[in-house]
Amino acid sequence: MDGSYSTTFTIVNKCSYTVWPGILSGAGTSPLSTTGFALQSGESNVVGLPPAWSGRLWGRTLCSQDDAGKFSCVTGDCGSSAVECAGGNAAPPATLAEFTLNGAGGLDFFDVSLVDGYNLPMIVEPQGGTGGGNCTATGCVVDLNTPCPTELKVTSSGEGVACRSACEAFNDPQYCCSGAYATPDTCKPSSYSQFFKTACPRAYSYAYDDGTSTFTCASADYTITFCPQPSTR
Repeated sequence: MDGSYSTTFTIVNKCSYTVWPGILSGAGTSPLSTTGFALQSGESNVVGLPPAWSGRLWGRTLCSQDDAGKFSCVTGDCGSSAVECAGGNAAPPATLAEFTLNGAGGLDFFDVSLVDGYNLPMIVEPQGGTGGGNCTATGCVVDLNTPCPTELKVTSSGEGVACRSACEAFNDPQYCCSGAYATPDTCKPSSYSQFFKTACPRAYSYAYDDGTSTFTCASADYTITFCPQPSTR
């Protein structure tokens, strides 16, 4: 890798099906060489990141191209009509990996968020970094599409393919941490966010879930794995 890259993401697909990762760079951050691609089952891809990158990464599932050449995905679609997301964001529900590299104190901040819902298991593992107890793996390794509460479940051909957040499902300030609930004191976990938190204790489950869900590391590379444990769709 040339010297303009300080960090690498190794993106691994251990799912039994194809996943199309999507990547969105944060405002004021250099775009990456790719914003989306296909990963067959068992494949991996390495992406180089500029020194102070921030952004998010997720997996799209059940993607296809129609007769007119328009590409779309049942979950995580980024609205670009192409494999490259080109600045498009993940349509919820989607499991998100969020990063701020070389942030405050030279630390990388990273989390896996289910605040916008869930579509597939994902884990983020720092490689070779320093920074003590918080430089550890985070993510959500279990399948939540099957046990997802009925009122949150997204189905395709009769099968659960994603699990919506209560905010998206009900558009209620209490679940969205908006309006009168826009502070950590007033916005508390709900039975729905607890469903995500119980299954995946290290992942963000609602907007103010910072204390147990943000991880920091210095000088690390990251492996991001979809379906880290053996699973079937």
